[in-house]
Amino acid sequence: MSARMLDGRPLAARITEGVRGRSAALRDRGVTPSAIVFVGRDDPAGAVYAHSIKRRGEPAGIDVEIVTLNPEDAAGSLDLVRARTGSDTVHGVLLQRPLPSSFDLRAFAEVIPLEKDVDAAHPYTLGLLTAARPRFVPATASAVLEMLASAAVTLRGARAVVIGRSLVVGKPVALLLAAHDATVTLCHSQTRDLKDVVREAEVIVAALGRPRFVTPDMVSPETVVIDVGTNVSDSAIVGDVDPAVADVASALSPVPGGIGPVTTACFLRSVVSAAEMISGFA
Repeated sequence: MSARMLDGRPLAARITEGVRGRSAALRDRGVTPSAIVFVGRDDPAGAVYAHSIKRRGEPAGIDVEIVTLNPEDAAGSLDLVRARTGSDTVHGVLLQRPLPSSFDLRAFAEVIPLEKDVDAAHPYTLGLLTAARPRFVPATASAVLEMLASAAVTLRGARAVVIGRSLVVGKPVALLLAAHDATVTLCHSQTRDLKDVVREAEVIVAALGRPRFVTPDMVSPETVVIDVGTNVSDSAIVGDVDPAVADVASALSPVPGGIGPVTTACFLRSVVSAAEMISGFA
């Protein structure tokens, strides 16, 4: 058996085409959609994602600026984020996480204006998602649901396991899956008998941040596996799922080429939505 490979590039292209049209309409009205991405100086995976956004944003009609934060200057970096996000020309803000360990994530998240918090870093924005009234959804979590929908995966009643409980991916994905009537188990590093729990899943979302963590013995036949991992190993990007899982699963979104392009497209879509709302053209 060989898994159906879920290529995210065609899906990303469809989403981006819609973004391009909406962006062009804004530009015709004198509004240039723009985003600013803050990334830690020692975050190679984050830098890869930031440059992907910038590279794909230009043809979509969105200006993207990348700002590198100095992990040795938390106070100065916080002031920088506060100042730059307050600009009238910025519509979307991405605080690439995880932040340097010396930074207070909550303090940084809370200086992002709510109307620009397109990746749902602010506690208030996350609270709206928890209450099933989202203003913005983290781009990666949104991409997971887009991928499952494009692959015609039935979520109602399905047993889904999310590995990883971060505020960026794991918890938002679990909320979105539950909103689609899946029965969700949120696993993490302290989960007992993790392999046995994961093996029962019909849908697996791997978002732990550990290279090739999900192995074939953790996956049952007919399972759909979504790899969200972005790990830099030997100068290459690798996922959280061992490629050998393709020999067992019914479908697999690989890394690279799976969720990554869709995540970028979803982020750009949120930026143009924010620009529409801020400019009054929503």
